[in-house]
Amino acid sequence: MIKRWISALVLMMVTGNIFAQDGSARMVKWDFTSKKIDDKTYEVRIAATIEGNFHIYAQNLGIEGPVPTTFTFVKNPLVILNGKPKEVGKIIKKHEEVWGGDVSFFEKKVDFIQIVQLKSKVKTNIGGKVEFMVCDDKKCLPPSEVSFKVGIGG
Repeated sequence: MIKRWISALVLMMVTGNIFAQDGSARMVKWDFTSKKIDDKTYEVRIAATIEGNFHIYAQNLGIEGPVPTTFTFVKNPLVILNGKPKEVGKIIKKHEEVWGGDVSFFEKKVDFIQIVQLKSKVKTNIGGKVEFMVCDDKKCLPPSEVSFKVGIGG
């Protein structure tokens, strides 16, 4: 009897840990594309579609607390990043008591656009990861990371 109880407890802990690691990733669908905008200049578009009543935090929150959306790009000697990704979407600024201040976030959809320039006319990839966290009015899910790779050039 005790053996079964311990086995059930271990199974619940493992299952709970798996869902916690999945966290925010279950609530956001990411789409990664590129578009040529000039001879050697490309727009890398990172689109986030947010499920339900959840929201994703902006890159610049305004306060400490929630995890901002953060992009880390893998260094590629053939590519120059022009600044940080720009946010395109309806930004909402709201006072949230739980964080003790005003925060900036997006609901439903937001596009992040990174302008990149190739050093020469070659075909290559730009890759990296996005770290983010989602919350609704009642809870926040653990932060998640999603890796990506987008073809450019050629």
